[in-house]
Amino acid sequence: MNRLLATFAFLLISFFIYGFYISQFELNFIQKKVKTSDVYYDYKLTMNIHTNLSIGSEPLSVILSEAKKAQNKFFMITDLNPLLKSPDDSYLQNTGVLHGAKYGYKDSRLIYYSPKIKNLGLKSGESQLFLSDLLSQEASKNSESLLVLAHPFMAGFTWKGLIPDGLDGIEIANLKSLSQQSWSYSKLSTVWSILLYPFNPRLALMRLFNEPSEELSLFDQTSQDRKFIAFQGAEASARAIPLADWLVKFPSYESVLSISSNHLLLTSELTGNMQKDKLKILAALKSGQFYICFDALGDPKGFEAYILDEITQKKYSMGSFIHATKNLHFYFKLPAEPTSFYEVVLLKNGTRADTLNTFEGIFPLQGPGVYRIQVRISPRLPLPDAIKWLTWIYTNNFYVK
Repeated sequence: MNRLLATFAFLLISFFIYGFYISQFELNFIQKKVKTSDVYYDYKLTMNIHTNLSIGSEPLSVILSEAKKAQNKFFMITDLNPLLKSPDDSYLQNTGVLHGAKYGYKDSRLIYYSPKIKNLGLKSGESQLFLSDLLSQEASKNSESLLVLAHPFMAGFTWKGLIPDGLDGIEIANLKSLSQQSWSYSKLSTVWSILLYPFNPRLALMRLFNEPSEELSLFDQTSQDRKFIAFQGAEASARAIPLADWLVKFPSYESVLSISSNHLLLTSELTGNMQKDKLKILAALKSGQFYICFDALGDPKGFEAYILDEITQKKYSMGSFIHATKNLHFYFKLPAEPTSFYEVVLLKNGTRADTLNTFEGIFPLQGPGVYRIQVRISPRLPLPDAIKWLTWIYTNNFYVK
């Protein structure tokens, strides 16, 4: 009995010593630079966030505080099947708060946002008709609202059938869906992340995520036929877990909001007037003028990616439709040289077409096609993970016709 207790005490002490070591580990593999892009203004926006009015655990005021800690410039509330009309979009404490909604539709969930039309407070039958009508329209012809398919392959919510014309895009990086996939890949690794969470929440969550292969395949396949947008979704609710006399919020809003986000790349600065800014934000989201970044791996501010016409020197942003000529090149620049081995991958029609291992470079385009890039890094994580390939940035598409 004494030997058993001694063994347990040794393991417990060893675990806390390891936990202290883990708590000192920083995920930041990109050196911060004061200078940012000369071409774009970069605005961080996280979406798919729930308050205590639906399936979240905290009111908007608490989420606002957590979002500021996570350095979000904007975030979008998407309460599930809201019964009340949502408030107007506004700036609160210098942070932009957008109000959308998430609706159950058949076996799936759809994120809806409109800065002009707050069609919330719909009953179940009304919402199904409302969404069905939106899905039947061409997304490109609907300039007043955004409709996104959330977590298309999450257990219990898998999308079935063809992608409707009315969908603007899908979430390729839904944090809850990716964590569920991690459980199916390795239950032991998932349990280990849960044990590490109190010591280093970012590391515990980041090590769960694998490449969203199914989501990317659906995204690339649909993009061959029409414009289609890739989104990040936090799926933040900080559900309270009862533990003795305490309620543990796992994972916290701050932890989730600091992992990944959408980064809008705008050619002109926002004004600070929400009435004007929300229309500009909607236009950027609908056009795909943004990239997805796992911010926990490093600050991406200063990242640039555009197609350059070398004759006219015109720069085409993400989401652009471009007439194919021999003068087009794909230019990119990272904010700094990553501290770990990395690669910048050019994908054409969803297939790897070229690779560079430089923080700034130019890809020659290989004729008409749908182009995007992924920036991947291979950092050394604490044991037992060691070296692991992780995607840091996913851009949206460029359409060369």
